[in-house]
Formats: sequence, structure tokens, C-alpha cells
Amino acid sequence: MSQTATRSLRFFSRPDCPLCDEAELLLQDLGAALTYVDIEDSIELLDRYGARVPVLQRSRDGAELDWPFDAERARSFIDAG
Repeated sequence: MSQTATRSLRFFSRPDCPLCDEAELLLQDLGAALTYVDIEDSIELLDRYGARVPVLQRSRDGAELDWPFDAERARSFIDAG
């Protein structure tokens, strides 16, 4: 199993979000193990992430990577955690 697949990551997104779908496919191609967070489940999350999704967050340190990102940038972000 790759290190990318063993990292703890949160993926903040919302339904009917084409950019979220694109980011999800990219992250799946990297083998990233994601915990999906639907920001529409919480007013607080909507306020924080509404205009920013998709957002990838490392659980270990809370660092966030906002879209747009490519595979290289996402892998570097994940591996830094």
C-alpha cells in the first residue's frame, strides 16, 4: 500500500459540484484515502467552505489545499503530512 493511501485526509465538497467531481477523480487516481465531508450538512461548514470547495485537508495538522490543484501539487501536499 502506498503512503498516499495511508494518510488521513478530509475532502470537503458538496453535491452537484463539477469541480468537486473533478478533484475527487484526481485524488482517486493518486490512491488517496479520503473521508468525505458534505459542507451542506452544517451551516458552519457552509460559511467556511462554501465558496472554496473542493478543499483537501490533512487530518494530522489541519493544513488545507484549495482547488485548483493538479496531481503533482496534491501528491506533494499529501506527502508533506
